[in-house]
Amino acid sequence: MALQNIGASNSNDAFYRYKMPKMITKIEGRGNGIKTNIVNMVDIAKALARPASYTTKYFGCELGAQSKFDEKTGISLVNGAHDTVKLAALLENFIKKYVQCYGCGNPETEIIITKTQMITLKCAACGFVSDVDMRDKLTTFIVKNPPEQKKGAKDKKALRRAEKERLKEGEAADDEQKKLKKDTKKKGVTASKDASTAKVVASKKKAGRGSDGDHSTSPARSQDGNNAADDDEEEDDVQWLTDTSLEAAKQRFQEQLSAATADMVMLSTLEPDKEKKQQKAKKEGLTNGNVKHEEKLGADQNGVQGSSYSKLLEEIAANLRKGLAPSQLKSFLGSLAQPPQEVMTALFEVLFVGVGKGFSKEVSKKKNYIASALKNEDSQILLLRAIEAFSIKCSPDALKEVALVLKVLYDGDLLEEENIVQWYDEGVACGKNSQVLKNAKPFVEWLQSAESEEEE
Repeated sequence: MALQNIGASNSNDAFYRYKMPKMITKIEGRGNGIKTNIVNMVDIAKALARPASYTTKYFGCELGAQSKFDEKTGISLVNGAHDTVKLAALLENFIKKYVQCYGCGNPETEIIITKTQMITLKCAACGFVSDVDMRDKLTTFIVKNPPEQKKGAKDKKALRRAEKERLKEGEAADDEQKKLKKDTKKKGVTASKDASTAKVVASKKKAGRGSDGDHSTSPARSQDGNNAADDDEEEDDVQWLTDTSLEAAKQRFQEQLSAATADMVMLSTLEPDKEKKQQKAKKEGLTNGNVKHEEKLGADQNGVQGSSYSKLLEEIAANLRKGLAPSQLKSFLGSLAQPPQEVMTALFEVLFVGVGKGFSKEVSKKKNYIASALKNEDSQILLLRAIEAFSIKCSPDALKEVALVLKVLYDGDLLEEENIVQWYDEGVACGKNSQVLKNAKPFVEWLQSAESEEEE
């Protein structure tokens, strides 16, 4: 099938990548029943990403003749005898009006019918929105027979979420395979070590038997001396191996880390946070009741306050300092025995401790680590509560960016709109007068308005 470039202005471009078939026509019948059949109208319409009924109707409107397109058989008919050159020229006019972008000329556009029954072309290449002249006769037919809309934003997000889940399952399978290899290697090292130990024990027994023979004749003594020399050479050949696996290294690291060092590290981390909280309370004029509410919220989010939470913070910080990948961090967080809310809050605090201005940018950089802590949709509520608990203790500059943080996590498919709205409504229903909810309110209202527009 012969192909040609879409658009007359691109006809001489040998490297133009948008092609369509050349039109093939056939005149059928005679007398008053003569008709022109566009044989390959379905292929042409498919290349233009437009319904074949649009092009057939356009020919009828421009030629002042009756036209018909059969959806079942794909036959396109126009009354009268019309040559191919004339119909091809009309097709070029259709492409200019209803296919090509008015800004860049790219044919990769989508027909959109607005609420006011106006037709626009949205370009996928440059994003330009072209307004179609509504005085054309074909516009009435397009409004009454709108094209099939592409998959919405929710369907695209669902596809992206399914793809991410498949990737996560693949990473989990790779991790399990690596773990099996490490276990096999570790067993091999242990077996070699046991063999070398047994060899040394055997040599010592052999040497013991030689020393018992020294009380006999002198030839036996000389023979035993040779055996002892041979045993020394065998002992020199023995190589002692150190277990260098990841589990053994973690165990040695935990043994070396003293409790006093951990307490010193956590004191240096928690004291500035306490001072920031007191300054924030004085600056905003919080009442004693609000301060108690914040402390109660921190207790609810962090679980047990004191040494247990401090140890959890230090344990997460120590593992992050080792440079763990997000997949490794996910397995580590899953092995912790603390409540999920306490783990999520501690992870968020370790990742963004001391962050003020530029809070949303830091969240965007570390969203892969946040994703490793999200097991299911219920974990999104835990994440929102962790953001709320952290923002209460952070600086005013970071508190101002709560809406931006929610937007970053929403765009990254880490938070869904229904969970964000649920968290906000629960906070309002409980009578919370938190600055976090006030700063998040514009973003929540934007989500609700966008959802209502999609429903309309």
